[in-house]
Amino acid sequence: MDRWTGLKSQARAALSQRNYGAASLLERLGSTGVTSVELLNAERSSLEAGWIPGVEFVPRRVFRQRHRGFFGEFVREGTGITGNLALWPRQWASARMFAGTAKGFHIHPPYIPAGQQPAAWFEHLYGKIPAPVAQRPYDKEQWDVMFFVQGNVEMLLVDERIGLERRIMRFILEGDDSAAPQHAGVVIPAGVAHALRVEGALDAIMVYGTSTVFDPDAEGRLADDVERAPLPVEWQAYLDNA
Repeated sequence: MDRWTGLKSQARAALSQRNYGAASLLERLGSTGVTSVELLNAERSSLEAGWIPGVEFVPRRVFRQRHRGFFGEFVREGTGITGNLALWPRQWASARMFAGTAKGFHIHPPYIPAGQQPAAWFEHLYGKIPAPVAQRPYDKEQWDVMFFVQGNVEMLLVDERIGLERRIMRFILEGDDSAAPQHAGVVIPAGVAHALRVEGALDAIMVYGTSTVFDPDAEGRLADDVERAPLPVEWQAYLDNA
């Protein structure tokens, strides 16, 4: 039985419906998105086909004190995920995103040693037999380590490094103020475009470390029109009317 027979033909032609089928975690990672909790609890081997090389999630614990607040550590030097990666930020900063806003895509240029072809260099670092993490040039390219202490954000990562598959990862990171059962930070390599938007009605507050100090010349932008607030068309036309 066609339940849409009561609609006009133009409406029927334009009609679409959401697919409520249960896609796998791997399928959702590159499409509709997943939560950091799912990623923390998943078998990494089951996601390798969609995982961007160099991206890592940093498990965190948030300790709550009823009627008072909460406390959560970020990282300890030389231990945990960042310790395993031999990555310790040289600069720390904070950022606030108002509810309903978005940032990105941002991207930082990956370092390629003199005389090396980019594809061969990335194959050396992340190929079937990855090089030791000590060979990653953290001091010559910006890696980000991001944490959220308030609000939830949706993040998208896109691998744009030559020779590596163009993979997409889409996920939610919960702020320390949320009731999520687990919390995580994320490590983003140079050459991986990243964008984020606030989920919900709370502002998001981010604390992040970078492997190098801030360099505006190393801050690339892709499809970042969302960061600019255009004036109403009539206002702009009036301003342009010399």
